[in-house]
Amino acid sequence: MEWSWTVVEAVLPKLAQGLIVTIQATFVGAFLAYVLGLGLALLKMSKIKVVAWISYWLGEFVRRTPLLVQLYFLFYVLPDLGIFLSPFVAGVIGLGVHFSAYTSEVYRAGIENVPKGQWEASRALNYNSYQTMRFVILPQSIPPMIPPLANYLITMFKETPLLSAITVIELFNAANIYSNSHYKYLEPMTLVGLFFLIVSVPSAYFAMRLEKHFKPKSMRG
Repeated sequence: MEWSWTVVEAVLPKLAQGLIVTIQATFVGAFLAYVLGLGLALLKMSKIKVVAWISYWLGEFVRRTPLLVQLYFLFYVLPDLGIFLSPFVAGVIGLGVHFSAYTSEVYRAGIENVPKGQWEASRALNYNSYQTMRFVILPQSIPPMIPPLANYLITMFKETPLLSAITVIELFNAANIYSNSHYKYLEPMTLVGLFFLIVSVPSAYFAMRLEKHFKPKSMRG
């Protein structure tokens, strides 16, 4: 088995297109995960016990079932119910819903770590629940959440090869299609690994910098 630069030259444009789809799916999925995660966290903290209970177990159901199964359900099962989604849309919804169950715990922990005195001060100012959350709690709780949320973004990026199961032509699937068509696996799969490293390693470093920046001063070395 020898390395062929001719194969590299032939497959690179396809991998570049696949990388663009991978990045798009990651960021759209992350946006959904962050928005849905915040909503789910607030529902879990609801004073209405039924709402909190349902929200908790909904999050647990999503976390305890594989992302691949959820993607199959969205793309292959929903059409039987009359709901048709394109591969890309099904993929980003799957990523967003799946990781919202994890980001919701990040939000919940961040909100609960805000000192109780802040809640009491809000009540003293006659703030309603929305004003308290919007102007007092979230501005204090979100900065410490940024590092773990950034880590989930990286995790989502590394999970995108699962989208190939529902025919999304992202980075891995672009290489796989070429490999199966030309019976060349060394170069395409090696390049896929390199592409993931090129994106993931700087992102992980950036996430570490964020964690250090937002770490409480009392915990800094």
